[in-house]
Amino acid sequence: TSAAPTQAGNAPSASAPQAQHFGRSSGPAEPTDLWGYFWRGVTQNYFNFAGRARRKEYWGYFLFWVVSLLVIGGIGLFADNEMGNFDSSVSAAVTVGLCGTFVLATLLPSLGMTVRRIHDIGLSGWLYLVVLIPTIGSLIILVFALIPTQARENQWGPVPAGVRV
Repeated sequence: TSAAPTQAGNAPSASAPQAQHFGRSSGPAEPTDLWGYFWRGVTQNYFNFAGRARRKEYWGYFLFWVVSLLVIGGIGLFADNEMGNFDSSVSAAVTVGLCGTFVLATLLPSLGMTVRRIHDIGLSGWLYLVVLIPTIGSLIILVFALIPTQARENQWGPVPAGVRV
C-alpha cells in the first residue's frame, strides 16, 4: 500500500504534471515557453474569448507580438530604403503595409487574449471597452494585466494550468 499516496496525488509523480495540463485545457498541453504562448494565441486561440489567460500567457503573447512587429517593421524599412521610397513622395509604403497587415491579422487574437486576461482576474471581458477612453483606458488595461491570477475557480473557468493554488 506504499504506492497509494503517490496514486492519490499526495506525493509528486513523473506523470502528474502532464496529466494536470491535459485536464485543465481544451487542447494539447500548456506551452512551457513564452514563444509557445504566442504561437498558441495566433493559431489555436485565434477567435477565443472564453476562459482565462494567466499573466505569463498574456505577457508571453505580447512580448513576441512586439518582437514580431519590430522585425516586420525592420524588414519593411529595409525594403523601403532599397526601393528608394524615402527619396520620393511615397515614404515607407512597404513598412506601413507590412505592419498594418500584421496588426490586422493579430487583432482578434490580441483582443481575445486581453479579454481572457480580464476574465482571469474575475472581471467581465466587457471591461476591455475602457480602452476606448483616451490614455486612461490603456493604463487601466495595463493595471488589469498586472493583477495576479485569481487562485480559485471563477465563472470563466478553473484556475489555469501552472498557477500555484
